[in-house]
Amino acid sequence: GVSGLTPYQPGKPVEALERELGLDNIVKLASNENPLGPSPLAVEAAGKVIAGINIYPDDIGFRLRHRLAEKYQVATDCITLGSGSSDVIDMVVRSFLGPGRNAVFSEHSFAMYPIYTQASGAQGKVAAAFPADHPEMPYGHDLDAMLALVDENTRVIFIANPNNPTGTWLTSDSLRTFIEKVPGDVVIVLDEAYTEYVTEPEYPDGIQWLADFPNLIVTRTFSKIYGLAGLRVGYGVCSTALASVINRVRHPFNVNSAGLAAAEAALDDQDFLKASVANNQAGLKQLMGASTEMGLSFIPSVGNFLCINMGQSGAELFDALLRQGVIVRPVGNYQLPDYLRVTVGTAAENQSFIVALKKVLKLD
Repeated sequence: GVSGLTPYQPGKPVEALERELGLDNIVKLASNENPLGPSPLAVEAAGKVIAGINIYPDDIGFRLRHRLAEKYQVATDCITLGSGSSDVIDMVVRSFLGPGRNAVFSEHSFAMYPIYTQASGAQGKVAAAFPADHPEMPYGHDLDAMLALVDENTRVIFIANPNNPTGTWLTSDSLRTFIEKVPGDVVIVLDEAYTEYVTEPEYPDGIQWLADFPNLIVTRTFSKIYGLAGLRVGYGVCSTALASVINRVRHPFNVNSAGLAAAEAALDDQDFLKASVANNQAGLKQLMGASTEMGLSFIPSVGNFLCINMGQSGAELFDALLRQGVIVRPVGNYQLPDYLRVTVGTAAENQSFIVALKKVLKLD
């Protein structure tokens, strides 16, 4: 499994583009990071623990787990901390998958699902997503198609809601109906990395369903709206029985001291969260409006990014935009070769992308 893997390709770092092309004032809209930066409360808290980094962090993350348990009204034993939510997803794979087993996930979904699955020696079963012309959810998860792939060897189902890189989402009714049909011995990973950005009234909170579905695990992260991507803090919430299994494969000290302190403080910064949501809503409108003005279609998104159909090779436009000092994300590896995924930035950063795109498309 490992020898045949194509490694995950992260967004291009600003420093790399500076080295390669000698540019400055670069705008990075490639990795769905919060353009407002980290929570100020998180920065202050992390700074206070830096002097003690010669000491290992609290292995179980006692304080952060208790804060999360209090926030979601669950037992602390329901919380599993990870170095980002992808770490928790990896724990699930190492706990339940292996040769002779399989995982089900959708086409155009997070790249780490097939990577982790293949690395474990298990089979990845990919359900076709809805087509581009679907009236309600273009490129979205087809839950009936996913359910049809479940067999006696299926042990894990991955669902990202909202989905990366498309930004599509599932309603409460449709998702709950799907979960009710899944066999109880199949673990359902509901990846809610972008949940705090969603304002749709029919969008579900998976954590509220944990009491009804002991095979459900909800993963979330501090990397996105909380602005702590560089500290790598995520978590899973599930039944105590499921958590006890997952925690057996958790690496010791997998969340660092600064990350634990920053995440705990970030939970208190409601003003920062509100500002981040407001900036995102305005930014999505800005990017959608500019795309429409340029005659470009896009996948409707509720995340902090927009997948835009360029009508030509996204990889080639990505390279052209790099030379304009703008980093976005080509998504050919998600079977969307004509699309670019653009993170919502500040109004000024979004405008820099729009100006650069018009230039490379020769629309200015």
